[in-house]
Amino acid sequence: MRNGLEQSLLAKVTDKPTLKTMMAKWRSEGKKVVFTNGVFDLLHIGHITYMVKAAELGDKLIIGLNSDASVKRLKGNDRPVNGQDSRAMLLAALFFVDAIVIFEEDTPQQLIAELLPDILVKGADYSIENIAGAKEVLANGGEVKTIQLVEGHSSTSIIQKIKHKTGK
Repeated sequence: MRNGLEQSLLAKVTDKPTLKTMMAKWRSEGKKVVFTNGVFDLLHIGHITYMVKAAELGDKLIIGLNSDASVKRLKGNDRPVNGQDSRAMLLAALFFVDAIVIFEEDTPQQLIAELLPDILVKGADYSIENIAGAKEVLANGGEVKTIQLVEGHSSTSIIQKIKHKTGK
């Protein structure tokens, strides 16, 4: 029985061609597709709150997940703490996440331009004109929304606390 549960989680982690097929099916059912992206290295309340708010904007939530190589380029050689497969499975375990796609680039610009979600979401620390893929989504008739982040919660701050407590 449990093996079926693991398989259903693994099925949420998909590739771009399969995701495009899933999106076409969802849209044929009249569903609004929401897309957001991030590293989601050490999952915390800020991530959960952000993703819940994103999910509430539509019917299906897709997470674009930075690959390990992408995270290293963006955040340095000590990151990610958790590998992309572990991060993807944690996200898949969240009932409100419908699909996860891992991308290799530093930004999801190309991925978003190909998927063209109905709603693109990022944190309010971004202005809409600086959100990767916003121009393409808007040109396709979609929406771009920002969500206020939970202050004081980030993977970087958690890592700093751990380093401070361990003296490393």
